[in-house]
Amino acid sequence: MADAPVLDLKGLRKSFGALKATDDVTLDVRHGEIHALIGPNGAGKSTLIHQIAGSLSSDAGEIRFLGEDIGALSVAQRARKGLGRTFQVSSVAPEFSALRNVMLSVQSVEGSSFRFLKPVMRDRGLTEAALAVLERVGLADRAGIAAAELSHGERRQLEMAMALALRPKLLLLDEPMAGMGPEGSKRLTAFLDGLRQAVPILLVEHDMEAVFSLADRISVLVYGRIIATGAVDAIRADAAVREAYLGEEA
Repeated sequence: MADAPVLDLKGLRKSFGALKATDDVTLDVRHGEIHALIGPNGAGKSTLIHQIAGSLSSDAGEIRFLGEDIGALSVAQRARKGLGRTFQVSSVAPEFSALRNVMLSVQSVEGSSFRFLKPVMRDRGLTEAALAVLERVGLADRAGIAAAELSHGERRQLEMAMALALRPKLLLLDEPMAGMGPEGSKRLTAFLDGLRQAVPILLVEHDMEAVFSLADRISVLVYGRIIATGAVDAIRADAAVREAYLGEEA
C-alpha cells in the first residue's frame, strides 16, 4: 500500500534485568517525513535505535520495514534492505580520504567483491558515484582530505555521505548535531530539511531548535515509554511533555 509506513514498530520491549529500557514502544515513520524521537538522558532512545538497526535483539514486539517483518534479520541484512544509520560517535575510517570512505560505501552497495583485483581509486565508476554524494552533502572540495583532518562538522557530513551512498530507503540519525556549533547545526538542518522527500528519517536529537524546525511529528520517550506523539505544536503544548522533558511545570 502506498500509504503504508516505511517503518512500523509495535509493542517493542527490551529489559536489562529490572530496567525496562523500552517498554511497549509503538511508532511509525511515513514516506516524506522526519519523525523526531526525543527524551531525557536514559530514556531508552539509543536502545530503541539499536533494536531497529538489529544490533540489539528485542524481548518482544514487531519491527516492520517496507511491510516486511525484519525482527530476525542481522544488521547487515537490514542495511541491504535499505535501512541506513549514522551514529552518535563518528564511524568513518580516519586514515582514509573523504572520497575513499564514501567509495567503500558505494562499493558495498554494488556488491563487487572482486574489485580488489584492480586499484579501487582508479575505478572511475566508483569515484564518480562517490564524488556525486560528497557534492550532495557539501564536501566535494574536501574529497582528498584524510577524514582525521576534517573538522567535527565535516566528519558528520562525511558520515551522512557514507549513509546516503548506501541508497537507503530510511535513515536512522542518532544525534547528528552532537558537538556541532551553531553554524554547523544550521547547515545540517537545512540539508536534512531538503532530504526528507528523498529519504524518510527517524531523528534522535537533543538540539530542540533543530527538532522543532525539522520534525513533521515528534515522539517523546520517557523511562522507556512513549508518552506522546504528535505535531510540533501539539508536543510543545502537552503538559506531560513539558513537565517530563522540556523542563516546565504543567
